[in-house]
Amino acid sequence: MDWLKGLAFAKGHGTANDFVIVPDPDGGLVLDAEVVALLCDRRRGIGGDGLLRVVRTAAEPEVADRAGQAEWFMDYRNADGSLADMCGNGVRVYARYLVEAGLAAGPRVPILTRAGLVTAEVGPDTIAVSMPMPVVGGPGTVRLGGVEYRGTAATAGNPNLVVTVPDPSTVDLRGRPELDPGQFPQGANVEFITPVGPDHVRMRVTERGVGETESCGSGACAVAAVVLAGRAGSVTVDVPGGRLVVSIDEDRCVLAGPAVIVAAGTLAL
Repeated sequence: MDWLKGLAFAKGHGTANDFVIVPDPDGGLVLDAEVVALLCDRRRGIGGDGLLRVVRTAAEPEVADRAGQAEWFMDYRNADGSLADMCGNGVRVYARYLVEAGLAAGPRVPILTRAGLVTAEVGPDTIAVSMPMPVVGGPGTVRLGGVEYRGTAATAGNPNLVVTVPDPSTVDLRGRPELDPGQFPQGANVEFITPVGPDHVRMRVTERGVGETESCGSGACAVAAVVLAGRAGSVTVDVPGGRLVVSIDEDRCVLAGPAVIVAAGTLAL
């Protein structure tokens, strides 16, 4: 992997959900799963819950035919190198990077993702992004830490299972969640929540391809959809890394929270 030496990167996070950011405007890089896993390794690489490749839509063969929708495509990879359709915190960090790097003017920034087109509103502290509308499904189960939990399936760009428990801090999130492969053929994020007030919950999450993370934006959207149960409103979601607010009406879901760029440099590998 000698070619990685000198590779430009940045590091950012949204409510402590952190990402390696690799600028590749003209689409010249080939980042396979091994490279992504190395860059996201917290001991041997930069460290992150995932990787954001910043590439122009027109330069990415996967989506080049949709270049008229947005100049920039978020090529998101989980920390293990697997592809993901959406990352709510990731797309907010991606928008912050575009504006701070001078690649987009803001405050409104359209971004194409594998889950579709989203639009970010970039403010000084908070970034709000329109997300794929969550869809609440039926019941589901997960086995984790030797315990079986029952929850509600919901999609929010990614598949999720939302589980209500008395106290999320007591759930053992080590190990790989055992989900029904018939219901979740590609796995799922699993959110454990407990209500702390009207439309206000605490949440811990284990993400597919990553494990426990400090926050999950798409998971927060799934949680809000389950909590609201078809009505319009806003749900405050407290995660270990901070606070997110999800607002849902009949045709729009908006995820809002902080997103910052904390470092930039070049690899010395």
